[in-house]
Amino acid sequence: MAEEIEYWDFATQDELTEQLVGDIGFIIESALDARGQALLAFPGGSTPKPVFAGLAKANIRWKNVTIIPTDERLVPVDSPLSNIALIAKTFLPLGARVLPLNSEAENYTLAGSAANARLMDLHWPPDLVWLGMGKDGHTASIFPGPDMEGAIHADKGVRAVGVMPDPLPPEAPVARVTLTAEAIASARTTIIVGGGRDKKTVLDKAIEEGARSAFPIGRILDRIEIPVDIYWLDS
Repeated sequence: MAEEIEYWDFATQDELTEQLVGDIGFIIESALDARGQALLAFPGGSTPKPVFAGLAKANIRWKNVTIIPTDERLVPVDSPLSNIALIAKTFLPLGARVLPLNSEAENYTLAGSAANARLMDLHWPPDLVWLGMGKDGHTASIFPGPDMEGAIHADKGVRAVGVMPDPLPPEAPVARVTLTAEAIASARTTIIVGGGRDKKTVLDKAIEEGARSAFPIGRILDRIEIPVDIYWLDS
């Protein structure tokens, strides 16, 4: 389990956004100062939108920053279900390198292998992995179900795998590729961003259960050996 897990609670979205923009900006600048480059893994969905907008206004040397999605739905880039679309739309014009994980592979297993090969060309580990969490305790695209163990216990050195949630979530009933537990746990910094009482109940239970948890987020946190900050919107 992570050495220390600390909640940072926020009353409004604006307060949460301001804090995240400042903290992520500091992580990026620290990486650039230390290594001349930064590697970030960002989530999809609507939650990151205001944070992305704030980061886009920051004075950051984006040409030295590479951004990957924590996970990607296997859909065309112009699909409204695409995770990479918002990342690319926001950060490519600023000069950042945005590396998609999806491909035109015949099936999700091959797509995972292709994504893993692509990640092998990057300087590793990531300076930041930003995770969200669903009501069922899934994080990135590691869902409860048949493919969960493969993502959590992938062979050593594997950074991405293909997964098929079962059952498929109705809002996005498609296969995905996702970072493995090992890839997530290797990050120099890991944060979780979420909100709501129901999800907090799930997250607290997952943290308490650790390696025994049926929730993917609990299993992931059990693998992380550095402090983890949780940014939570009280709503």
